Amino acid sequence: MSEIIDTLHGLSKQSNCKAPELQIYLNDLPGNDFNTNFKAMPTFYNHLKEEETEDGSGRVCFVAGVPGSFYDRLFPSNILHFAHSSYCLHWLSQVPENLENKGNICITRTSPPRVYEAYMKQFQKDFSKFLSLRSQEMVPGGRMVLTFVCRSVEDPTSKDWTVWELLAKSLLDLVSEGLIQEEDVDSFNMPYYLPYKDELKTIIEMEGSFHVERLEVFEHNWDHNDEDNVHKSAKNISNLVRAVSEPMLASHFGDLFDVFEKFWKNVSDHICQEKLMGNSIIVSLSKK
Repeated sequence: MSEIIDTLHGLSKQSNCKAPELQIYLNDLPGNDFNTNFKAMPTFYNHLKEEETEDGSGRVCFVAGVPGSFYDRLFPSNILHFAHSSYCLHWLSQVPENLENKGNICITRTSPPRVYEAYMKQFQKDFSKFLSLRSQEMVPGGRMVLTFVCRSVEDPTSKDWTVWELLAKSLLDLVSEGLIQEEDVDSFNMPYYLPYKDELKTIIEMEGSFHVERLEVFEHNWDHNDEDNVHKSAKNISNLVRAVSEPMLASHFGDLFDVFEKFWKNVSDHICQEKLMGNSIIVSLSKK
């Protein structure tokens, strides 16, 4: 928010005109805690007031929370000028139906082709719907910037899934110790898909509401601190994966604290050989 406000204020100053008043909406699922963000707002508003100029022209901004899934309509028609989604769109609206993906929790190098096809079709359906819904809510010429994880190569069974293969291995370690049932692992799949850049371009073109202004793929370490110490790095990765996966695992298996201890050790073993790398895509779109 600060980046947008500062940019618009700077452009308005260059043009010798008054900066626009901004309405910013924060969207998340209803089950997530908005209170942390709301409690931070007084400090944010005070910061804006401190940067008022001598003529009293400050950065005027109003912030509201909008609970709901972005796979549904969230706003009235033609009101959004800019939308940003950060590391969300690789999460599907649901796990594809009737999956047989024994020993895996999403697409991996050992998944049968029909599993990849089911996930690909679900992503195509969900992402097309996301684009269609946002196009209804955006003004003509409005912009979107979307960032999410992706595959580095066209092959759907690439090593881009390694981190989730290690989590599946950790669950199977618990099976071998008799702590959970193998059939429970076989029946668990995550609503998670890594698209390839060309897939993304095709879906955007076929849906037809937006132009692609810019699209880039970049590689990054799953440990965003890029620690040299193997155990610290593995712990960082374990904490990150735990933050996004634990609610899903707990609803299926119950309390599984032990799985993240196993996962930390499996990640440590892996990054002793090579860093655990991932890829992200950032795409800038304009509404036709």
